Amino acid sequence: MLTPAQFPGVLGDDYPQACAALGLEPFEEGYGLLLGQDGAGARWTVAVSDVALTACAIAAWDCGMEYELSPPEESVEAALPGWPLELAVCAPGVPAPHDPDPAEAGEPLTPPDTSVWGPAQRRLGADEIAAQWAQWRARVEEGAELVGAGEGDAHPGLRRVLEEAAAYTRTPPPPGRIRSAFASDGARTVRADGPGWSLVARTDDIALVLLDDEPGQVLPVGRGKELPGLLESLVALAAAPA
Repeated sequence: MLTPAQFPGVLGDDYPQACAALGLEPFEEGYGLLLGQDGAGARWTVAVSDVALTACAIAAWDCGMEYELSPPEESVEAALPGWPLELAVCAPGVPAPHDPDPAEAGEPLTPPDTSVWGPAQRRLGADEIAAQWAQWRARVEEGAELVGAGEGDAHPGLRRVLEEAAAYTRTPPPPGRIRSAFASDGARTVRADGPGWSLVARTDDIALVLLDDEPGQVLPVGRGKELPGLLESLVALAAAPA
């Protein structure tokens, strides 16, 4: 899926950035992305406007059900050489995945480099925390104190994240910079990104922050007095799956 509410975070901090990584216009309705191979085994990414069809296919496959995904030709917006994401699968009955000849198809899409810490790896880590919140939350010591903006000797990186996240509530950021999804017990998961940082939180719990400047570190922000209101404000602005 490539929509303001749901897109591969590794591609960008927001929906327009993710679209730009693929050379696509950031249409409000978004796209479905089909990553496949042609008869010669070459990798291709097909962007379709039928987002609902793509969502139905993903839901069926997630449940282990078969689903024939054959988007109508008129829904195809672009056929792009290469894959923008790292995949460990291949289509049966065709040669191993490889990029088509650039001289014929153009420069192929390639996955972002996540072998070293940087924005792509940081966003990938935040996506993993959002998907596996309970496991990551269990690693954090209870009683983490909220690091509020301007709190004396508080962590300067966390201060900056909270200040910039709060600024989003006054000046809304580009679509997809803030996203939310259902969580257990009536709460919501909040996912926000900014220049050099990613934040994952639950509205009934703490927040976890990753910074480009601190490779591999997951920094907790306790609830305190400020965080609950900030998270609720972010949820009000967030793009949410239909």
